[in-house]
Amino acid sequence: MKIIAIDIGGTKIASALVTLAEGVPSIEYQENIPTEAKAGGAHVLERVIAAAKRVQALAPDAEGIGVSTAGVVDPRNGDIVYANEIMPGWCGTHLGAELADACGLRVGVLNDVHAHALGEARHGAGRNAASCLCVAVGTGMSGAFVDHGFILLGAHGVAGHIGHVGCTLAAGLPCTCGATGHVETVAAGPAIAAEYIRLGGDSEDGAEINRRALAGDEAAIAAQARAGLALGEVLGSMANTFDPEAIILSGSVANCGHHWSDALRTAYAALAMKPVAETPILSGELGGDAPLIGAAEHFKAPAYRELLA
Repeated sequence: MKIIAIDIGGTKIASALVTLAEGVPSIEYQENIPTEAKAGGAHVLERVIAAAKRVQALAPDAEGIGVSTAGVVDPRNGDIVYANEIMPGWCGTHLGAELADACGLRVGVLNDVHAHALGEARHGAGRNAASCLCVAVGTGMSGAFVDHGFILLGAHGVAGHIGHVGCTLAAGLPCTCGATGHVETVAAGPAIAAEYIRLGGDSEDGAEINRRALAGDEAAIAAQARAGLALGEVLGSMANTFDPEAIILSGSVANCGHHWSDALRTAYAALAMKPVAETPILSGELGGDAPLIGAAEHFKAPAYRELLA
């Protein structure tokens, strides 16, 4: 089965042809273009449609379009029902319907983190686990709980927003969502950079901070360790709540060195109940291909049980 896959983020739109067969899906014709999100939702939609049509021209036998997108998605019709300031004007976009009309193909749309989790759960690090908690940590932080290949959606489509779980190290800190005390404010990439600067560092580049931590820079080590402790605390609590067979970490922050991962595992061990203390914490295997594969998988077989009811 050949499927046009689109991944829409705040900075780039990735498009590709994904072939789903036995084993790991193959990806062809991949193209990345700037999202130009600040130009508004209508402009982004035009760019998405144009990207889909370019892949369609190369693969006229594609059976449909699978979309991964920033924002909260109504899985029944592919509408964007919420988007933050990273994607101004994206909320209210009838993404599924507009793409279907423009390309003449059936379309399946899901949230980008859900797509990433679905890709990892069905074809990546979680392929042998009956259930997994997938967490992506980069500029922001989010996740999804996948049970036997299906994503927990929730009453409002926002299940899995692990970045907005309370954390002791974040107490009193304002979050981008408008609340306070959420783990994203101390565990995401920008928070590590801000803490490093506060401690006397002179770089906001995550890769450079990681290099300095591995070289023994005490401020870099402290900034990464703080983030690892915060995330480990939340993962321990989430493991107690959902009891996944595996926890999968993806995103740029998940590439931090041992100071970060050691702190994460220390905090996890302190919070996790004995039955989940040995739950494996794995690194994602699919990298940036995960949301494209997940989007194609959602087209082939819906990610949400609610769609099969």
